[in-house]
Amino acid sequence: MTVYPRYLELYETGELEHRVRRAVDSLESCRTCPWECAVNRLEDETKVCRIGRYARVTSCFPHRGEEPPIRGWNGSGTIFFAGCNLRCVFCQNYSISHVVSGNETPPESLAAMMISLQKQGCHNINFVTPEHVVPQILEALPPAIERGLRIPIVYNTSGYDSPESLSLLDGIVDLYMPDFKYWSPDTAKRYLKCRDYPRAAREALCEMHRQVGDLEMDDRGIARSGLLIRHLVMPDALEDTRRIMAFIARELSPGTYVNIMAQYHPAGEITEEKYPELNRRLTRSEWKSAVSAAEEAGLHRFDGV
Repeated sequence: MTVYPRYLELYETGELEHRVRRAVDSLESCRTCPWECAVNRLEDETKVCRIGRYARVTSCFPHRGEEPPIRGWNGSGTIFFAGCNLRCVFCQNYSISHVVSGNETPPESLAAMMISLQKQGCHNINFVTPEHVVPQILEALPPAIERGLRIPIVYNTSGYDSPESLSLLDGIVDLYMPDFKYWSPDTAKRYLKCRDYPRAAREALCEMHRQVGDLEMDDRGIARSGLLIRHLVMPDALEDTRRIMAFIARELSPGTYVNIMAQYHPAGEITEEKYPELNRRLTRSEWKSAVSAAEEAGLHRFDGV
């Protein structure tokens, strides 16, 4: 089945160019994410995310480790961005997210990466950790489209996204793939360094679902549009998991596709001295309880990996 990505219509009507101008202009007093730092990123001023005028890319390749509907058989065309608007102490990409790394990537270079991934047969373009570089992504889309970009866009995010950025992405992103990490503000403050995360993530997920609905796949089993939520089950956090699953089923849809992940392992800043409660792997019992929580909430499209 031929996928006709939604961004092509916005390009043809001129709406995409309008959004690019709005997005880039907004960098003068940045409110790209919920921190609303208001620094002038057009002049390379930085704050929480530590990224100035241009995005920094740390890697670009066909990823064959994503969820089956995303990776297919040719891989998902992942573009990993440096920097992040959260400070998760357990981050498994700590050297990318907490440290300014990678290569500064102007829009033409970012567009060239998208085209390269499409030529390699990737099923989609998968922007990883994009919350703080939405204007830069939008700026790269017109040159990519003019060079032949025709595959869906995956927005692979922590969930800490602003309403303004999501409004700019409406009709452009085909597949939203957010995390939902913690429900409790106190827990989010301790481990993500962001007490506001749970509220912002709930609002973001509701808006994402409004835009794209439940996950839809083509006749080959490849995702073409919709919402796919990831929840990394954390040690001693089953109450958060239960409340997250109940929220998804109640406020979004029982048909929401959720990946309940058991891959947690100590990384980043986790040590016995600083965060002893997270200095272990997940138990089999905790993971099974998380899956049960999804079932009890009424969800019926979930993976337990």
